[in-house]
Amino acid sequence: MIDLKEVTDNAAAFEWRTIETSGEFDGANQILLKNRYFEGVYGYEVLTRFQLNDGRNLWVDRGWVKAGKDAQTAPVITAIPKGQVSIKARLRLDRSLPQGAFFALPATGAGMISKLNAQSGLESEGFYLDLIGGADPLLTPKVAAQIPELSDGPHLAYALQWIFFAGLIGYGRILIRRGQILTSKEL
Repeated sequence: MIDLKEVTDNAAAFEWRTIETSGEFDGANQILLKNRYFEGVYGYEVLTRFQLNDGRNLWVDRGWVKAGKDAQTAPVITAIPKGQVSIKARLRLDRSLPQGAFFALPATGAGMISKLNAQSGLESEGFYLDLIGGADPLLTPKVAAQIPELSDGPHLAYALQWIFFAGLIGYGRILIRRGQILTSKEL
């Protein structure tokens, strides 16, 4: 476990690492990121501003919450503890948040954190934290931010599929050529 004080200019070297830090949540600056799903249910990611003891500010993803029953019903968000708290979290870079790109089209260049800061009129670090827990039981999210699944993916199946397609093309060319040869012999 790393103390956040060790993270200075090179946050990329610490991405996905578990860190510990202390500070105070700012409940007045909280943002709900829409279009987040958990087990097929629509909801929001709750990002709350957090002021570190050294005066720096950053956003903390406090996890997923289920949307209200309709568009006019606010989701139920767990209250944050008042005063100084110690938290345990994963460090995430600005690029880790979904950018809204479709089919791997390039993003606009502005990261989500910079957009959050622009909307709120606040400044923060260029990274954020996925809350895991803390000294207070209120800090443990009911549904924590999901870690991406690392796998080899379906590459073998795709490779076999394309080999099969290439074989069909080769077989089709043989049939076409054979038909042309038989037609020319008949003439």
